[in-house]
Order: sequence, then structure tokens, then C-alpha cells
Amino acid sequence: MTRRQILWLVPAAIWLVFTFWYTDFGGPLAEEEIAEGVQKFQSQGYTPEQVAAFEAFLRNDTGKQFLMVNNIDMDDNPPQIPGYDPNATASDYLDYYLDHIYTQFFRRACHPAFAGSALNYTADEFGIGSDAAFGWDSTALMRYRSRRSFLAIITHPETRNRYPYKVAAMVKTIAYPVETDLYLSDVRFLLFLVLGLGTALADIFIYGRQRRASP
Repeated sequence: MTRRQILWLVPAAIWLVFTFWYTDFGGPLAEEEIAEGVQKFQSQGYTPEQVAAFEAFLRNDTGKQFLMVNNIDMDDNPPQIPGYDPNATASDYLDYYLDHIYTQFFRRACHPAFAGSALNYTADEFGIGSDAAFGWDSTALMRYRSRRSFLAIITHPETRNRYPYKVAAMVKTIAYPVETDLYLSDVRFLLFLVLGLGTALADIFIYGRQRRASP
């Protein structure tokens, strides 16, 4: 194998390994996985309506990645949680919740895809009421590798244990999943471009110069 071949094979191998980890190749959830997941979810004290909606979400699985859209209105005067720092802020509560969530995320190739601060202006609203439509502080998009990964995170015992801290941190929030039709920020695509461009430039710099130097 030549050095030039190695130059191209190494980044190709990196991209393939990353893609294998980043992608769930297991397909839609199996019936056994759904039944076990619903049972765990139900045992955590959710209402029958929440359990039914969760089960429907799992049964409609396509096996693909999805983004969770989170609209957040933080509480400037959060309630005190017994046993926690009495001077804790909403950000402290949310950070405590996210410390666990992010650990679970990165183990399963899930991660934040976008975060931004709201500009205190509602461009359009109808059908939901002004109290619900106004007052958002921020929005975040969380990328999940699959509903299988989401199931593992949401039914983790520590997720439910820390959930009250998330509730205490916010006046209101809404989170709903979307399956992407167009997603140019997919890390697999970006990594392919970066590795491909970097390798091509290295190839031109090393072997193009050698050709020019040849008599």
C-alpha cells in the first residue's frame, strides 16, 4: 500500500467508524423493546395520557434520527427544592438536570444541535393564546440518534429523579420531536466535507508538488 493510498484510507476509516457510532442501524423498535420501555415509563409515575402518547411515539418509529425542539421560559424566582442550596437559581437547577442528561446523550451519540436566545418578539400567533405564545427566553434543538436512544435516556431512573429540578427552573416549556426532511448540519455530512477537503488539500500539497518537481 502506498503512502498516498494511506493518506486517503485513514480519513475514510475515521469517517466510517464515526458514522457507525453516530447512526442507529437497528431499524424501528421491536415489540419487545416497546413493551419494556412503556413498562419502565409507566413505573415512573406518568399519567395514563402521557403513557399512551409515549407508546404511540414508540410504535410509529422509523428508525431514523430526530430533533427535539425545546422552547423555554426560565423562572426568575424559582421555588426552593428541599435539600438543595436555598440560594439556587433557575440556571443552577437546570444545570443539575442537564449534567445527567448530557452524560446520557454523549454515550448514545445524542447532542445539542442548536441553541439561541429569544428576541422577545412573536411574529405570528393564533390558536394557542397569548400567555402560551409570549415570553420565551430561549430555544434549543437536541439531536437524538433514534427513538431507541431516546427511550434509554428518558427511562433512566436518574432522569426521573432529576426531572423536578427541570420543572422548578422554568415557568413554562414545550418540547416536541421532529423528523428532519432537510438537515444540512448533520455531523456526518460536515465531517465528510472536512475530512474530504483536508485530505484533498494534503494530497495536492504533497503529491502535486512532487509532480511539479519531477523532471
